[in-house]
Amino acid sequence: MTPRPRSRPARAAGLAAMLAALALLGGCAVAAPQATAEPTAPSGPRVPLSELTVSDSPRTLTGPSTALIESSRIEPVAVDPAQSLPATVVSRDLDGDREVVVADASRILPLDIAGSIAATVFALGFGDAVVGRDISTTFPEADGLPVVTSSGHAISSEAVLALRPTLVITDGTVGPTDVVLQLRDAGVTVVYVDAEPGLGAPAELARQVSAALGSPATGELLAERLEQELAEVLTAIESIRPENPADRVRILFLYLRGASGIYYLFGEESGADELIEGLGGIDVAGEIGWTGLRPMTDEALVAADPDLILVMTGGLESVGGVDGLLAEKPAVALTRAGEARRFVDMADGEVLSFGPRTPAVLDALARAIYAPGM
Repeated sequence: MTPRPRSRPARAAGLAAMLAALALLGGCAVAAPQATAEPTAPSGPRVPLSELTVSDSPRTLTGPSTALIESSRIEPVAVDPAQSLPATVVSRDLDGDREVVVADASRILPLDIAGSIAATVFALGFGDAVVGRDISTTFPEADGLPVVTSSGHAISSEAVLALRPTLVITDGTVGPTDVVLQLRDAGVTVVYVDAEPGLGAPAELARQVSAALGSPATGELLAERLEQELAEVLTAIESIRPENPADRVRILFLYLRGASGIYYLFGEESGADELIEGLGGIDVAGEIGWTGLRPMTDEALVAADPDLILVMTGGLESVGGVDGLLAEKPAVALTRAGEARRFVDMADGEVLSFGPRTPAVLDALARAIYAPGM
């Protein structure tokens, strides 16, 4: 399986706005809280994905599991990468494209809802220049950096300006937009990147971020590495998923923020569809014509009737775990997934991040789906 090509840049901007709205409505961070279920990953070296002993009937597996990536560390593609500034790039602002000249990237502040841009900056080898982080940037290399987002994903202009950044790289998924514009008016160079959510996003993000840093050759190196890693894990998943489409796991991605009463289904064009397809599953939200991010209805959930429901760990915690979700939303209990208590959760800052950790995310999710406990 190969990632689908990018199309309609406005789509990514629209999804970014919806994600930002959900984060602010939820009033809590898309970060990486502690898992509520027993870890499914062993502490020692893992058996290669293609060598796992998997169930002949993955649709019949029962019980919840947590997907844990083997390592959260970001491995730079280069040490002291070559850089040429000033660099002129196209900033994909929410109100249209514009040319931006980046003259100084000595103090970088990457901001987005999933920590993907920061992970990309570190993977390119420019981590030493990062001066702050959003609340979703949780990988070890970023430990100790001051957090500049509050109340979910709201940017504090005072916290940002106190760090004296020379370059802010964002994608519009954190805001408010007025605050970002204030930073620009204050003389901070702001570059918007726009990588459509999906399996093609990590490589595209590498190219766009590296261009803003004046190091396009390094971006190409990272993009090639990610594309190779992604191809390898997709091939491994193909070797363990059922060959017969009728035997493939029917999966639904459900976004939960219980305290705020937010229950959203992620459908086609949200990125969750490509993730599910990459995992060898069937995206049941797309099957019933669900597009983008839409509030969950009992009718849609029952019609989709998934075998497995994929959730963010923090979201599952916010509804009181599996028991709380089934009690709060009886329609969930009517699905095959609800009856079998078949939920797979993964850290909020990882599951839909679509950055350098995407191959590891796919690997971890595949283990939780096809061989839980292995």
